[in-house]
Amino acid sequence: MVGQVKIDFYTDPLCCWSWALENHWRKLLETYPEEIRYDYVLCGMIPDWKTYNDPMNSVTKPIQMGPVWMHASEVTHVKMKYSIWHEDPPSSSYPACIAVKTALLQSKTAADDYLFQIRKCLMEEGENISRREVLLDIASKLKYEDFNFAQFETDLKTDKGKDLFRSDLQKARFYSIGRYPTLTMKNAEGKGIMIVGYRPYEALVEAYKQVQLSMKDYHLQNDNWSGTNRD
Repeated sequence: MVGQVKIDFYTDPLCCWSWALENHWRKLLETYPEEIRYDYVLCGMIPDWKTYNDPMNSVTKPIQMGPVWMHASEVTHVKMKYSIWHEDPPSSSYPACIAVKTALLQSKTAADDYLFQIRKCLMEEGENISRREVLLDIASKLKYEDFNFAQFETDLKTDKGKDLFRSDLQKARFYSIGRYPTLTMKNAEGKGIMIVGYRPYEALVEAYKQVQLSMKDYHLQNDNWSGTNRD
């Protein structure tokens, strides 16, 4: 292994295209478990419906989000319960983002799984993940030695995950990330590739290999440089 590729996955629990990418993303991680280091950056796609506006998809209110999910489901063949947007629409994605970051205070493994379980409950079961009782119920089912549900419940009540979430928001703004999912893949020099939007698995692998190849070139240059300066 030449070195690890660092991936930042900019996403949001309410993003249907991120859910569509989920299987491809997990397959990539399973294929290259030692070569990839990653973090989720939660972007707070919907602060509330008073301020949300998606001009690309003409969405300004919950009922208009249903057709977006329906289209994403049809294009990608991934199950999405788009009826939630007229039955029990989530009021914001902030509560779920904060809850994931609250889990991260204890365990990265638990937090990553928690994000997946939140998405699954939303997309497949139509659970309203803007409701605290739903977030707590999902968290109560996590079984990790380094995750304590009682501590999570206390931390969520006292908003201990907010600072981590604010850091994610600031990072997304700094890099002008406005579409989700967005993946940045970087080498040891911080140079790399940005993938915006849903892509097939093959595109993820190709991007990863390009970054990995640039890392090989980088290490070769370093080896040559050190060799030519040896006393």
